[in-house]
Amino acid sequence: MTNHPKTTPTDTVHVVGGGLAGSEAAWQIANAGVDVVLHEMRPVRTTDAHRTESLAELVCSNSFRSDDAANNAVGLLHAELRKLNSLIMRSADANQVPAGGALAVDRDGFAAAVSAALQSHPRIEIRREEIAGLPPAEWQNVVVATGPLTSPALADAIRGLSGEDALAFFDAIAPIVHRDSINMEIAWFQSRYDKVGPGGTGADYINCPMTREQYDAFVDALIGGEKTDFKEWEENTPYFDGCLPIEVMAARGRETLRHGPMKPVGLTNPRDPTVKAYAIVQLRQDNKLGTLYNMVGFQTKLKHGAQTQVFRTIPGLEKAEFARLGGLHRNTFLNSPKLLDPQLRLHAQPRLRFAGQMTGCEGYVESAGVGLLAGLFAAADATRNEITPPPPTTALGALLGHITGGHIETIDAGPRSFQPMNINFGLFPQLASPPTKKPDGTRLRGNEKTVAKKQAISARALTDLDRWIAETLRTADAA
Repeated sequence: MTNHPKTTPTDTVHVVGGGLAGSEAAWQIANAGVDVVLHEMRPVRTTDAHRTESLAELVCSNSFRSDDAANNAVGLLHAELRKLNSLIMRSADANQVPAGGALAVDRDGFAAAVSAALQSHPRIEIRREEIAGLPPAEWQNVVVATGPLTSPALADAIRGLSGEDALAFFDAIAPIVHRDSINMEIAWFQSRYDKVGPGGTGADYINCPMTREQYDAFVDALIGGEKTDFKEWEENTPYFDGCLPIEVMAARGRETLRHGPMKPVGLTNPRDPTVKAYAIVQLRQDNKLGTLYNMVGFQTKLKHGAQTQVFRTIPGLEKAEFARLGGLHRNTFLNSPKLLDPQLRLHAQPRLRFAGQMTGCEGYVESAGVGLLAGLFAAADATRNEITPPPPTTALGALLGHITGGHIETIDAGPRSFQPMNINFGLFPQLASPPTKKPDGTRLRGNEKTVAKKQAISARALTDLDRWIAETLRTADAA
């Protein structure tokens, strides 16, 4: 996009929050020819989860999940964001580390790349300050992307303005282990089903096997370990099911972990291929140097002493040294279907637009996607252009539909409650004619139908997104 008119100070868009959503929103706005002020409160005010002052710091996993655009909804979202010049995806691709079929990143390199791009953009000004309360009235075009760790003053102001209590849930962080402290005489490298992913070899995860006796003892230790105490006001806050603490999963049934993060399928111990592990703990590379590994699915609310004691009972981790132990923090999100319009503006005060996890999307890529949309919408407002949302058949459109009300169904007890959601094929409109035959004319059977349906949904999404870009974004740019 070129030849943009120079904007005036009143056209300037203010983006509050320098996480993935805010960073992506600022990038899209600036690239549309609009001046941006990006407000980030760190390091002036820190949070319980962040450890640096970098923009787009990853505070939980370092994985952007599957990069398979044909068969996985999040991989499709990756592809759509790349088509729209996403800074988050560009920085992730430039800082990827091996992770089987997933796109995982060196978290420090990734944040440094995002920060450098934003700092060097001529239309972006970065201010390190807390916006304590509602943004000033003279800011007529604002994107609030303060994330699940929104400062209390701003959260209270939004709550008061909207007339709705913000919903809340707990999010937990997994431990990170020093690679050289893992006993590789017990553990081995292998990706599940030897799958080769971006930058990977098919042997990207460290696998620690357990016998049934070891697994049972581990589950008992998890359930019995000392947990972080809740404050009185936190006691009724639910967990997000996509990020349950491992001990909460264990308490739901002794076999739960074996069918979740510790499932042993698709992995074979090269030292004795005839012996199948009862359960397996996987660790994924967390930095480009390969010196740090993240315990996959091991987000936890165990106290630090209990974590070191329990996790060192895992074969291969007996002498594990932890670069970071797990933790727990309270996240907040809006009742977005009720409070926001289809362009993410607050009904009660349309100058405020919201993006990222506080809208009720869940996941790094989803947050960046909603930030990208908020940025495009805000830029269109600033340049007096109109832009329609992406089609609901696209991953971006499906995600936006979930946030702004398309997901709600009526049941006997009334409308379903709004909950955070990762992108998934269940959010997409059904195919008019689902595939029934293979290219050779034979009928699809069993799981083949599911695979073919996902691939057809993905192909439709990318075609529809290309059309939307050509008909909507390029038309707005030409105007």
